[in-house]
Parts: sequence; structure tokens; C-alpha cells
Amino acid sequence: MTRRWHIPIAALALALGGLTAAAGPAAASAPAHLATTHTHSATAGVATTHPGATTHPAGVPAGFNPGGMGRGTTNALAKAPGVSNETEVATPNWSGFVESGADGSYTSVSDEWQQATLVCDTDSVQYVSFWVGLDGYNGSSVEQTGTLGVCDGTTPYYYAWYEMYPAAPVYYNVTVEAGLLIYGSVVFSGTDTYTLSLEGINLDWTQTTTVNEPGLANASAEVITEAPSSSSGVLPLAEFERAHYRVSFINGAYMGSDGGQNPTPLYIVDPSGLAEDSTAAPPSPIGGFYNDWIQSS
Repeated sequence: MTRRWHIPIAALALALGGLTAAAGPAAASAPAHLATTHTHSATAGVATTHPGATTHPAGVPAGFNPGGMGRGTTNALAKAPGVSNETEVATPNWSGFVESGADGSYTSVSDEWQQATLVCDTDSVQYVSFWVGLDGYNGSSVEQTGTLGVCDGTTPYYYAWYEMYPAAPVYYNVTVEAGLLIYGSVVFSGTDTYTLSLEGINLDWTQTTTVNEPGLANASAEVITEAPSSSSGVLPLAEFERAHYRVSFINGAYMGSDGGQNPTPLYIVDPSGLAEDSTAAPPSPIGGFYNDWIQSS
């Protein structure tokens, strides 16, 4: 297995430019309601067709987004097992780490993580996403790619996706399963072009999408576990076994002390301020960390 963190992001941007979007194998873990084509308008007048992409999974609410922007922070730090670092920031839907700065500060982010196993033991529908991206912490756009887990009652489903939020998400027709080693990256070319790449390393599939989107801020970079949202707000966070992000890069440097970075740790709280998960903080010197589920709202 190739150790992706040995590839500097500066070199990765060039390598990704030579890749083309390809359809992966049919999603064995996805139900039969998924279509096999999807046309996504990245910007006005610019449409990109992805023959390996799918429509929204059936049963998700109106306005569903596996990703999207951070929905603000709360001043109250929840007190719960696993939440002890006083520098952590509580949010309604994001946990993980974020670096933020002036417009134009961030051009690339990547991570290698293991798809966390869902624990589906209720009659409700619950959701959790794992992704890397640029923007969204202090702005209204996000350029992101990752995986989605859905607990439909006691049945887990897993999906791969990218999103140029606020445009609709696009789901890839590939196999995602618990334990799969995932590599995701978002690279900005410096000239309005974003390359979003997602790999299922164990299953040998790669999806790469290039989108032209001018005028975005590039003011933050993040590696996130998210409680997805719909048009009605943040949705119940699915229970997941420990989510392990193995190594993270921002702007070609480790998202940790070895890269000279000091990212902000985030964790998710419910409307009453109780922690729904925890983030191990600070990250390792090479940007590794984990999230642990605590409860769902």
C-alpha cells in the first residue's frame, strides 16, 4: 500500500492534474435506488458530467448536505468524558481541526483516514460525514470531498461524495465500506480551479473532479467529522466507532507541530450544549487525530 503522506501536496497538485474522473465499481453497499449518471453545474454556464456519479441517496431530507459550512460556534464548552482541552471550540455540526486566516491563505488540504464503522441500533435515521476541504469556517462556500454514513434504522449505508457548497452534492458510484482506507484531497490551482480527489485505497478506486469556481475565499482548511444538515437544520449524528485520521497536510505541510501549524480543535454539541463527540487535541506531529462519538441529539 502506498503511504500517501510521503507525497508533498505541492507535488500532489501536479499529479492530480493528470488524473481524469473515472467510474468506480458499482456500490455494493448502496441500495438499488441509486442512478448511474449525474450532471452538476459547477458555475453558471459551466457543466461537468460525471459518468461514475449518482443522484442523492433515497430517503434523505430536502436540502440534504453531507458537508456544507460550519454553522457557527458556541461560547460554552461542554463538559463530558473525552472533552478536556480548554482550547477546543464547540460547534453545532463540525468536529476535527481547522486552520483559518486571511483570504487566499490556503491552497491545499489532504488526509488519509479509515472509514469508521457505523453502530446502527435505533429505529431512526442518522447521519455522519468524514471529509477534507477548503473554506466554510468563516464563509458561505466550501470545497470538499469525503464519505457519508447513513444509519437507516439498524442498516448502515456508506457513500462517497464531493460538494462545491452551496451547490448540490455529487455522489460517486463506488464501493464504500467500514474499514476502507480513504485518501481525500482538495487542491486550488491559484487560477479559479479546484481539483477534488477521493481514493478507496484498499479497493483500488479513484474519483477526481476538476471544477472552475472563481471568487472563493480560500480562507480556511479543515479535516472534519460532521453532523450533516438539511434545509431544517442539523440532523441527528449517527453513532460511529472511533474515526481515525492518520495524517493531515495543509498547504503541503503537516497539520501538526512537524509542519509548524497550530490548528483549532472543534467538537460537536447539541442545542443544550452537551457534547455529541470529542476530538483528540492537539493532533500528532504529523496531523493525526481521532474523533469519538458520545451521544446523538
